[in-house]
Amino acid sequence: MLWDMDGTLVDTEPYWIDVEYELAEEYGGTWSREHALELVGNDLLSSGRYIREHMGIDLSPEEIVERLLDGVVARVSQQVPWCPGAREMLIALREADVPMALVTMSYARFVAPILEQLPPGTFDAIVTGDQVTHGKPHPEPYLTAAATLGVAPDACVAVEDSTTGTTSAVSAGCQVLVIPNHVTVAPGPARHFRDSLVGLTVADLAALA
Repeated sequence: MLWDMDGTLVDTEPYWIDVEYELAEEYGGTWSREHALELVGNDLLSSGRYIREHMGIDLSPEEIVERLLDGVVARVSQQVPWCPGAREMLIALREADVPMALVTMSYARFVAPILEQLPPGTFDAIVTGDQVTHGKPHPEPYLTAAATLGVAPDACVAVEDSTTGTTSAVSAGCQVLVIPNHVTVAPGPARHFRDSLVGLTVADLAALA
């Protein structure tokens, strides 16, 4: 099992959007919800470049990413907004000894406070945006995760909430369980849709593979 994080396991998109608006206000930029939703699933440096261009602020993409991370990490450290059924599903898969990897375009320092809320060893591998050369929608993150687990990508099920992430997983050869959250995802080959993780069983996920 290969898991996206933002919008899939934890509903942190509102945190990111709040911090983006704060950044725009601080530096006299302009921002909109439409702009914010364009960033869902993207790697952080791509988001930083988009923000610099469309918000119109005089910070480098790298500086923008660090400012975003500062704000979102502070919020997550106070409260982790788990998606319905997410923690329960992770625990059930762990108890069934299903190998799992976290595949997120967020950076390691953002992932850490979320992992602290899970049993040790929940994930056998963790791939973050600061560990890969090409972020989603490129297949590298999912190929890296599958290789780390020692499993062929076509034997893996990825769980995603965005078009960017779904494209990455499908391109890597995975079957994808899509649970749309803040953005819509179009139907397509290897894409299986559910409204929520609630009520999902280990057997349901195994059937997708």
